[in-house]
Amino acid sequence: MATQAAPHTPSPRTAPPVRPAASIADVRRIGTQLAQGVGSVLVGKEHVVRLAVICLLAEGHLLVEDVPGTGKTNLAKALARAIDAPVARIQFTPDLMPSDVTGVSIFNRTTSSFEFRPGPVFASLLVADEINRASPKTQSALLEAMEERQVSVDGDTYPLARPFLVLATQNPVELEGTYPLPEAQRDRFLAMTTIGYPSATDELEMLTDRDREDPLDAMAPVTDSETLLSLVDAVTQVHVSPQVREYLLKLVRATRTLPSVRLGASPRAGLHLVRAAKASAALAGRDYVIPDDVVALAVPVLAHRLLLTPGAHLDAAQLIEGLVRLSPVPRAPRP
Repeated sequence: MATQAAPHTPSPRTAPPVRPAASIADVRRIGTQLAQGVGSVLVGKEHVVRLAVICLLAEGHLLVEDVPGTGKTNLAKALARAIDAPVARIQFTPDLMPSDVTGVSIFNRTTSSFEFRPGPVFASLLVADEINRASPKTQSALLEAMEERQVSVDGDTYPLARPFLVLATQNPVELEGTYPLPEAQRDRFLAMTTIGYPSATDELEMLTDRDREDPLDAMAPVTDSETLLSLVDAVTQVHVSPQVREYLLKLVRATRTLPSVRLGASPRAGLHLVRAAKASAALAGRDYVIPDDVVALAVPVLAHRLLLTPGAHLDAAQLIEGLVRLSPVPRAPRP
C-alpha cells in the first residue's frame, strides 16, 4: 500500500532557480545537525547515520538491509523528518503494481482526455519499505527514476524535482517471501549498509524510555530542500587530486579481476565512490578528498554491486577489505 504526503505535480523542465551559495563550513555544520537529529532516533549507530547523510549530500540512494526490528524504517522516517521537503512512503508487497509507484493516466470524461495522476515517486524523499517483498516487475518501476530522475508513463516523460532520494529497506533474501533485487537496481544505490543489533547499553536505554514516547515525535526539521541543494552544490566543488582518482579507479577495476567475482563493480560505481568521498570530505570540513575518505566508503559503496561465484569462500565486503589492504595508498599533497 502506498501513502503520499505533499504530492508533487509534474511540470515541464525549467531553468533551475538561483540558490544562495553554501560553503564547506555550512556543509559540516548542517550535516552535523542532520546526523545529531537522526542519531537521537537511531541510538548507537553513528556510522549508519553518517552514511545516510553522505547519501543525501551526494544525491545518491541508500539501501538498508537487515532483519526485522533493527530500526530500518526508523532510520528512514528520521531522515524524512529532518528534511522539510515532500516525503512519500511505499510499503512494498507482492501485489503492488508499477503504477502504484510511478502513477497512472486516468481518462477524464469532462475533457475527453487522459490526465496523469502522479504516484508517490514524485517526492523529494521516497521511503521504499521492504522493497524486496514486491515482484521484480514492480521493483523495476524505480529504475528510470533512480538513475535519470524522470518517469515515463504512456509515452510521456515527467521530470522529478531535486532533491530526489530513494531510501529503501529490505530483509535478507533468505527470509520467506522476498525477491532478490536485480543487478541493475542494486547498482543504482550509491551505498548499502546494515544496522545490526544495538549494544546492551543502547538496548537498555531503549527499554527505559521508549516505552513511553517515540523520539520521532520530538524531531523538528533541520533543513529544507533549497538549503540541501545548496549544500549538494558545495560538495560537488570538493577537489579530488589525480593521485586519489587513480587510487580509487584501481580499487574499482580490481574488483573485476578477482577469481571469486562473477560481476565486478561498474563504471557507475566509481562515479558513486567519487561523489561519496567528496561528501565525506565536506562533512569533515575539508574542501579536498584524502585516501581515507575512499577507504572508509569502499565497502558500503562497492560491496553490494559484486556478484560472487558459487564457490567463493569470502563475502563481498571481505573481498573489498582485502583489496583495500593490498592497494598502496597514495600520499597526495594538499591542494
